[in-house]
Amino acid sequence: MSVHMHLRAVAMPEIQDDHSWLAEFMSDAWDRLPEEYEAGVATSIDTAFDSVNRFYAWAAGLPASAAFAAGPDGESPWQLPVYGGRAVPHAAGADPSDPPMGLLEPPGVSAAADFLSKVSFDELWNAAGAELGSRFDGEEPARSLYREEHRSLLKFYGRAAAAGHAVVRVVWA
Repeated sequence: MSVHMHLRAVAMPEIQDDHSWLAEFMSDAWDRLPEEYEAGVATSIDTAFDSVNRFYAWAAGLPASAAFAAGPDGESPWQLPVYGGRAVPHAAGADPSDPPMGLLEPPGVSAAADFLSKVSFDELWNAAGAELGSRFDGEEPARSLYREEHRSLLKFYGRAAAAGHAVVRVVWA
């Protein structure tokens, strides 16, 4: 089974803060994923999204960590790119198998973009690489995977922040 975290940038006035509405919106967006990637309004992380979050958590121990601004709700900046924001609850009586949804509002998107633009991939890798590389077929394949995820998130959040957008997050299984 394949699991993906799908992230979609969208202007706040265009969305409804409702799980059912967001699930339909994100399902439609998933069906158009190649075009949305091309437009720069979507990205996804494969089953390694929890590992990508743990990779960013290593930033807490970096000497530059004091320079990273906290999220608007006091979240650590390294939490924002993957799990930032708040959960969007299911409506009463909704199907509990509906996918989990999250919403990171524009100030959080800006904080995530700021963190991603300031954190050094190489410094993070030097701190976390040995642990993360042991879960793959060696350190270099893992490094390439994490570097690509970082580049994708950096570009995505940079565009979303520049446009003043929120980010909707869903996990598809």
